[in-house]
Parts: sequence; C-alpha cells; structure tokens
Amino acid sequence: MRVIFATCSPDKAEELVLTLLREQLIGCGNLIPAVRSHYIWEGELCSDEEVVMLMETSAERAEAATARLKELHPYDVPKIVTLDPSDCDPDYLRWLRSVTTATA
Repeated sequence: MRVIFATCSPDKAEELVLTLLREQLIGCGNLIPAVRSHYIWEGELCSDEEVVMLMETSAERAEAATARLKELHPYDVPKIVTLDPSDCDPDYLRWLRSVTTATA
C-alpha cells in the first residue's frame, strides 16, 4: 500500500481525485478542505487556501498514480509525496489491490 499526500486549489481537488478513481489509479481519496498553506514561490512569501488530498493505492500502481496526478495537476510544481506505511490492515489491502488493478 502507498499513501499519496498532495495539496491542490479547492476548485480542482475533487476533479483530480475523481479522475484517479475512475482510472483505477487509486482506491480511495480523502479531501481535507480549508487548509492554509504558507510557502515561498519565486522568491515571494505566499499564503493560499488549499485542500489536502490523501489518496491510497497499491504499491504496484503508485508510480502510475503519481505520474498521472502530476500530469493533471494545475500547479507548475505540485506537492506530491508518496508514503510507504509500515503496516496496513490485510483486509483493507486486499480491497485496495482489487480496485486498483489495471484493466486492459
């Protein structure tokens, strides 16, 4: 299992998660709204409202999911962090693998 952590503008986050779900690249996506992000961009201090996206996928689909997320993401340099949990409920992992299996 892999957890993909990303942020996005509020107007695009749901569309990104739904696309990844439809393409079977992730099995679940949680959107945490109203996050205030502070960062430096092109030498300027910035502050924006964003949505935190937590998405789960199988280890086998993680690379494809992150590549597609980067392709679709509206930011020039999106925050996309893939986490490798040390433990996962076996039943949940079986379900996650079943819904992220690529169909030909």
